[in-house]
Amino acid sequence: MSASPSSSSSSSAPSDVVATVVGRLRAAGCVFAEDEARLLVSTAGTTAGLTAMVDRRVAGLPLEHVLGWAEFSGLRIAVDPGVFVPRRRTEFLVLEAAALAPPRAVVVDLCCGSGALGAALAAALERAELYATDIDPAAVRCARRNVTAVGGRVYEGDLYAPLPGALRGRVDVLLANVPYVPTEEVGLLPPEARIHEARVALDGGADGLDVLRRVTAAAPGWLAPGGSLLVETSERQAPLAVAAFTESGLIPRVARSEELYATVITGTRPAAGTGTAQPVQR
Repeated sequence: MSASPSSSSSSSAPSDVVATVVGRLRAAGCVFAEDEARLLVSTAGTTAGLTAMVDRRVAGLPLEHVLGWAEFSGLRIAVDPGVFVPRRRTEFLVLEAAALAPPRAVVVDLCCGSGALGAALAAALERAELYATDIDPAAVRCARRNVTAVGGRVYEGDLYAPLPGALRGRVDVLLANVPYVPTEEVGLLPPEARIHEARVALDGGADGLDVLRRVTAAAPGWLAPGGSLLVETSERQAPLAVAAFTESGLIPRVARSEELYATVITGTRPAAGTGTAQPVQR
C-alpha cells in the first residue's frame, strides 16, 4: 500500500469510528493504517462519505486518489483518479531546481501529470512564469487546477509540441519528470501504480529512457543560454542518461539524495562562449 502520509491531521470523530476504520485498513494490508484513518476521517464530510472512501481504499485505490489530494513540497496538490501521484522523492528535483532558478524564471514542466512539480517550484520562487504540458487529457484537467492556482498555464500534447513558439530559447528551468520504468518492469510495480495510474506516466520504453532521450535531444532549442533541464531517474540509469545529456550538448551534473532515495540529473545549456564539461557528481 502507499507510503506513510506526512500529515498529523486530527479529527473530532468518535474513537470507535476511527478504530473501525483502522481495523478495516489493517485487514486490507495498509501498513500505515492509523495515519491513513486520520486523513480519511478528517477529509470525509459525512459518515456515508467516510464509508465510501474507506471502501475505495480497501479496494486498492491509492490513498491520494481517495482523498483527492496529495501533500507535495508543503502544498496540497489535487490528484484525480488515474492521474500519477507525485512521489515524495521528487521533492528533491524541486529543491535542485529552486537552487539554480534565476529571479523571474521562465519555467516549463513537461510530462507534468498533476502539475505538482511546476506548482511547487513556482510557489518557491518569486514571480516565476510557468508553463506545463502533458499528453494525457486526465492529467491536463487535473494540472489546470493546480497550475492555474499559481498563475501558470497548462497545454495538452506531446512534450514540447503544444508550447508557445515564443518560449524557444527563453526557458530558464525545464522540469521533466519523465516515465522511466523499463517496459518489462511495469508489471512488477505495486498494484496502486500498475492498476490505478496511467501507463503513459510509467512506461519509459525498453531501457526506461525513451522519453528522456526525446526530451534531452530537443531541450537546447528551448533553453535560454545558461538554462537547465532537470530530470529524475534511477541510480542505475544515470550513466546512460548522462550520456544522452552530453550528446545533446548539455553540461550534465548528477545529484543524489540518500534520504529520499532520489537521483536527479541537471543538464545546463552552455552560455555563449563556453564549452562543454565532464559530468559532476555529488
